[in-house]
Amino acid sequence: MGSRKKAKQGRSKKKPKTSADQALALDYVRAWAQPAASAPPSVPSAADAAGDDFLPHQAARVASGGGGSVLFELHSHSNHSDGFLSPSALVERAHRNGVKVLALTDHDTMAGIPEAMSAAHKFGMRIIPGVEISALYSPREIAGAGEPVHILAYYGMCGPSRFDELERMLSDIRDGRYLRARNMLAKLNRLKVPIKWEHVTKIAGEGVAPGRLHIARAMVELGHVENVRQAFNKYIGDDGPAYATGSEPFAETVVQLISRTGGISALAHPWALKNPHAVIRALKCAGLNAMEVYRSDGKVDGFSELAEKYGFLKIGGSDFHGRGGKDESDIGTVKLAITTLCCFLKMARPIWCSAMKDILLKFAEEPSAANLGKIVKFGELINFDGFSSMDAGVDIVNLCLCSWLSNDGMEEVELEEVRLKLAHCVGKT
Repeated sequence: MGSRKKAKQGRSKKKPKTSADQALALDYVRAWAQPAASAPPSVPSAADAAGDDFLPHQAARVASGGGGSVLFELHSHSNHSDGFLSPSALVERAHRNGVKVLALTDHDTMAGIPEAMSAAHKFGMRIIPGVEISALYSPREIAGAGEPVHILAYYGMCGPSRFDELERMLSDIRDGRYLRARNMLAKLNRLKVPIKWEHVTKIAGEGVAPGRLHIARAMVELGHVENVRQAFNKYIGDDGPAYATGSEPFAETVVQLISRTGGISALAHPWALKNPHAVIRALKCAGLNAMEVYRSDGKVDGFSELAEKYGFLKIGGSDFHGRGGKDESDIGTVKLAITTLCCFLKMARPIWCSAMKDILLKFAEEPSAANLGKIVKFGELINFDGFSSMDAGVDIVNLCLCSWLSNDGMEEVELEEVRLKLAHCVGKT
């Protein structure tokens, strides 16, 4: 069940069955993925609704039939972590490859999300604000010991409901990455593989916490290894002589935080784990929602069965970094079934909607420019100039509420508390 297991080929050879369930799933996914494609003038567009997450289905059907799939990319990286492309360039490449919904999942940062959302708006694409969080699995929860685990987090358009809490964890991890990189360079120097700190930070870019890929690139540039894969295999892989840990939290803690902040959690590339059964059992108890099973070469042996055993949604993504070469799959090469995407959205949307409610209630209880900014932190109105005006703030909130009211399964009574508090704070201004 390790990384050397061959993936099953030919998953796409089976012709999808034409059924009412698949037709409904396609309609549901398309309506969410392209809400403005055919909305009548009376319905706000995605831009008008400040990146609205929940336009009514009947107003959002895609007129142009064309195929029975919508391409989601659920695992990608930009140069805000260890990717090569800017968020804008990443979005453009995804668009060229037919991606309709892109999750930007940089390592331990969400700094690239606003730029990605702005770029995606030009192409009529959706961005799922995401992050890939570095963690450790340790059965005895011993600090600094254990197996590296990566947890993907997916949020709605308004982002995490408690962004400050999430950002504190991510900031601590990023700080640890600096210490980890220095420790790796010290070990490499003792192994007669000298690399200067300035070289690595230049590759990483200003403000980016250096990771192993940045160190590997420096090793290639200095001629110590032939390619990035050799750098990992020989020196800085999990069992390598120059490997070092940072200040990663325990994986169960990460999953619980994602749930608490209104996100969907997924185990990334479980085939790279040494003890996948133990990790998956522990994360199931912590509340994990999904795990990666698919990659560009098909379904990885054994992990589909594991996902079914523990009741996880089976997803996948390209894990695109943009470094080029034969070792990396291009963005959008993992084509998930429309029924899988429908299940993903039906699981995620109520959770994202609840996060939106929490954010709006927080603003209603504490009407401030800071809390208003959190509502549109990742949206099209990121540069809105009217934050100082409470009336302008209420207008933005009302746009959010209008889209929220149309969401399937949301009872209007659930919004009454928000409406009353908003009316109260407006009356006081």
